[in-house]
Amino acid sequence: MKYILSICLLFISQFTYSQSVNKLRPDPAMLQSFAPTGILRVGINLGNPVLAGIDPANQKPKGVSIDIANEIGKRSGLPVQLIPFQSAGATVDAIKSGTIDLVFVAIDPIRGEGISYTPPYIQIEGAYLVKTSSPIKNNDEVDVAGNEIIVGKGSAYDLFLTREIKHAALLRAPNSQSVVDDFMSGQGNVAAGVKQQLESDALRYTGSRILPGHFMVINQAIGIPKARPEYEKTNAYLSAIITDLKGSGFVANAMNRHDIQGAKVAD
Repeated sequence: MKYILSICLLFISQFTYSQSVNKLRPDPAMLQSFAPTGILRVGINLGNPVLAGIDPANQKPKGVSIDIANEIGKRSGLPVQLIPFQSAGATVDAIKSGTIDLVFVAIDPIRGEGISYTPPYIQIEGAYLVKTSSPIKNNDEVDVAGNEIIVGKGSAYDLFLTREIKHAALLRAPNSQSVVDDFMSGQGNVAAGVKQQLESDALRYTGSRILPGHFMVINQAIGIPKARPEYEKTNAYLSAIITDLKGSGFVANAMNRHDIQGAKVAD
């Protein structure tokens, strides 16, 4: 009797697993909408070191977003083409123009006008950096008349600060990588960006410090163009994959493998 019960339980578990796998299988119409060229063209934002960077050994993109992109390609049966960009704004422009199929970007209401987001997979902190001699001690002292905040043009931090800053002035560097260089050369008296990026850049200069805490937390997600005919079905498919990758430990393992600090797996 116990043997028969065990066989029945095994059958039920296998059937349940099969059903869940089938739900994640894309249909041909959705695949055509998702990757109309037959190749999954993925925009990689090199301006955010939490998501991606260049492997010095082979000069190819590496990082959490690359691992997720390759896993999506594997599950979808699509070859993946990684297309690097120097800023989040550039990837957003590309996804809206239809030249790429998928991006890894921060969830933002302005960008959301033309982009459909999955649930977030990573949460990242935005922080401020000042010079050691600065009288500014905490985040609440930044939005004051006379202060100038330099931020990467088109980044999630730029979009957020544009909405939230009321008294200080905003200056824009060409991309997130150049924020600290421009700041240390004399532009602005506060630098804003990804906390990990600021910490890394600050090591190249003496005389700077990061203000404690963060001024915002950003939810990073996958984005696809709303202009595609099957975008809602595609979003549901990708959302299920992201939920699975978070729950299975895939995202956490990728973060550990790439030594990502200052971020966490999104709830």
